[in-house]
Amino acid sequence: MWLRNNLILSATTLAAAFITGCSSNSPDEFQGYVEGEYVYVASPLGGALTNLAVARGDEVKSGQLLFALERESEVSAVLQAEKNLAQARAGLSRSQAEYDRRQQLRDGPNGVISAEELDQARTQCNADAALVASQQAALDRAKWSFDQKQQFAPTNAFVQDTLYRQGEWVASGNPVVVLLPPENLKVRFFVPQEILPQIKTSETVNVSFDGGKHAYAATINYISTQAEFTPPVIYNRENRAKLVFMIEAKFSLSDAADLRPGQPVDVKLEQ
Repeated sequence: MWLRNNLILSATTLAAAFITGCSSNSPDEFQGYVEGEYVYVASPLGGALTNLAVARGDEVKSGQLLFALERESEVSAVLQAEKNLAQARAGLSRSQAEYDRRQQLRDGPNGVISAEELDQARTQCNADAALVASQQAALDRAKWSFDQKQQFAPTNAFVQDTLYRQGEWVASGNPVVVLLPPENLKVRFFVPQEILPQIKTSETVNVSFDGGKHAYAATINYISTQAEFTPPVIYNRENRAKLVFMIEAKFSLSDAADLRPGQPVDVKLEQ
């Protein structure tokens, strides 16, 4: 009985401690976390990755080249389409000149050209004009395919990750670079239902965190329409002390030759 009572007391104490730890010290302070919405940059066409122009951790500017896929076939298609268009335009020029000549003969004093002959010239001229339009569309498609083998940053962003190495085959539609634009960062926090009526969109909240230089302003843009019994992750003060974050550091080329993947190491920060 003593053991059972102590187990019940211990469980009750732990539950109370957990609830206390999850609650805010102030009724207008709530727990949350920063969320990022990533941009996955892909080419609609497949090909071997010939140029990965950015690396994980880079800062890129809008319009900066991210990667390029091989496009030898696209180059050939553009050259052939340009040749076909030039031939079609030459044919249209000849048929237009022939139509103009027959029109002058038809309108002359003797009318040596029949209406049927003039109609034949007009029909040929229209057919050649349609061919020019068709070849122009083919050239536009070939240039579009050529252009799509290179992808550029749609906005200023941080390179969160690169998913392929140079030389690898990339299937059409597969992301190669993952970007995180600064405007895609947001804070998610959770409030009890009795506080919800006090919160409106377009209102400003202040966001702070351990080690932050100051509070950061954020504007509410979304309020969930569905309730959650608990947040997906509990960020209380005790848990925050146990959180770890990955740090990456690069070696010099000479030192990297002496290291092997999977080697356990110790790291000490310089004073």
